[in-house]
Amino acid sequence: MAMLSFPHIAYLIPLLPLLGFLINGLGRNHLSHRAIAWICSGVMALAFAASGWVFWNLPAGAPTILTAFDFIRVGVLNIPFAFQLDALSALFLLIITGIGFLIHVYSSAYMHEESASQYGRYFAYLNLFVFSMLLLVMGANFVILFIGWEGVGLCSYLLIGFWFRNPAYAQAANKAFVMNRVGDLAFLIAIFWLIARTGSVNFIDLPMALGTVGQSAKLSAMDITGITILLFIGATGKSAQIPLYTWLPDAMAGPTPVSALIHAATMVTAGIYMIARSNLLYTAAPLVLTIVAVIGLATALLAATIALRQNDIKKVLAYSTVSQLGFMFLALGSGAYVAAVFHVMTHAFFKALLFLGSGSVIHALGGEQDIRKMGGLKKSLPITYWTFLIGCLAIAGIFPFSGFFSKDAILLSAFLKSPVFYAIALFTALLTAFYMFRLFILTFGGSFRGMEEQRHHLHESPLAMTLPLMLLAVLSVVVGWIGIPEVLMHGGDRLAEFLSAVIPVASGHEVSHATEYMLMGLSSGLVLLSIYVAWSRYKQYRSEESESSLTRFLDNKWYVDEAYQAAIVQPLHRLAGWIRSFFEPRILDGAVQGVGRVVRYLSQQIRFLQSGQTGNYALWMVIGIVLILSIQFFIRK
Repeated sequence: MAMLSFPHIAYLIPLLPLLGFLINGLGRNHLSHRAIAWICSGVMALAFAASGWVFWNLPAGAPTILTAFDFIRVGVLNIPFAFQLDALSALFLLIITGIGFLIHVYSSAYMHEESASQYGRYFAYLNLFVFSMLLLVMGANFVILFIGWEGVGLCSYLLIGFWFRNPAYAQAANKAFVMNRVGDLAFLIAIFWLIARTGSVNFIDLPMALGTVGQSAKLSAMDITGITILLFIGATGKSAQIPLYTWLPDAMAGPTPVSALIHAATMVTAGIYMIARSNLLYTAAPLVLTIVAVIGLATALLAATIALRQNDIKKVLAYSTVSQLGFMFLALGSGAYVAAVFHVMTHAFFKALLFLGSGSVIHALGGEQDIRKMGGLKKSLPITYWTFLIGCLAIAGIFPFSGFFSKDAILLSAFLKSPVFYAIALFTALLTAFYMFRLFILTFGGSFRGMEEQRHHLHESPLAMTLPLMLLAVLSVVVGWIGIPEVLMHGGDRLAEFLSAVIPVASGHEVSHATEYMLMGLSSGLVLLSIYVAWSRYKQYRSEESESSLTRFLDNKWYVDEAYQAAIVQPLHRLAGWIRSFFEPRILDGAVQGVGRVVRYLSQQIRFLQSGQTGNYALWMVIGIVLILSIQFFIRK
């Protein structure tokens, strides 16, 4: 790489996965399993190496803008196809390519039973997914970001519905695609609004548009509020917040490595990235920030309560992801953009670990996903057991695992925003610890509750699956120390300093160190108590019957899907049925056929003019001349 310049290496980062997509997509009928896996994993390894080189050689200060060509030029409007490389994008590049590479390696063994053609199709989609996410985080303006945004939406549809012959899986893919389009429309309107008011969509032009560089502002308070609300609606779709969150649990229809990629390193973090990238706009809209915090907190609590009663191992993790995304939006709404980015980073590692760990369990049980039919897997799957335990400790926020530091930063930001927000967020964190250790104990503790045939086939996963688990387990411990808070390290928050060129560091320390220590101790003590309660409740397995209206309410996931069916889906179906049975045949078809009848009648009448009789033609000529002379006479008069 020493022979290549900084721009050349930067361009290679997205181009390498795109190359893998083209090779495997076009050659899937001709390549072997080994060749497909090596090509796709190889381009991801090279992309990760290039991302690491860019990260370490990133120029300090102003962002580096790499312009490839003019994408749109209309009058004074010029939107370049350009990349912006700064601390924020470089950090996301490492997360996406690093975890993406491990998931590719894991997939090489997990999907090995597929035919070569299907195997190649899967890896082609996977490479295209990563390319789209890289385009999203590298884009220098909202338009390029939106192209990547739509790309990950398309790839999620393709991967969630990978086994499309199953109608339920195809329906889940359709649901994800349609619900994301709702948010994407709002995002697109925000871009048009920004163009209309400022004439630019470049990120580096935002300070000028806001009037923070000594020039008059181009955006009024109403403009900023409208644009930020629309951008947030876009983020609620992509990052699964109320009310557009129900697609994400259904996305479990895809292969388990796809779930890990969607939930950990790509797609669902796109909304967090977009708001963090637009932090200047949101800081200028405090009302919208409060809305973001309230929606995030409500989503975190809602999803955590639903996860308490899920029995599908992947569904528990899916609702966990929705809840953790809610925590990230709570941090964003509290103005703690760095804390949100920090939790994106730590969550990426421990959630990828948990999903891949669940895939190892499912692989060992021949496709079984119901935790009520598991148990006693510690001896048969020791690597999966220990790595899954590390993931559970990290997401629960136990010191010294990574989730402790990022969870503490979010809880502190909620405390500074509002004590009520803090109390609800802390309660949600306790629910997180409870349902994750319920999942862990029912999966690995006690005695095996599955079929005898499954017992005889229990075995640890191959190295291609366990090696990523071990690496992610190590990273789930050490990554948190990157953002160690100032109270524990008097040198300051290194992550905040690193991101300061993109996300301005808030001045002043609003709480004392004693208060921070008290908040850390309170949350840690209560989390440990929550884990103990889960262990006491589930160490001896007993069936969980719906015992009350509350448990039935949670079993049915707050009846949100049913409400959507009644309020949106069924009325649309009835409207479509009315259009098909009445409006279309009687009005639309009648109008079309009526036009045909009118044309036919007129043609039948006009054809009599062409009688072939010279006298008739002379008569019509005379009539025409008289009409022309009459018109001329009246015009001149």
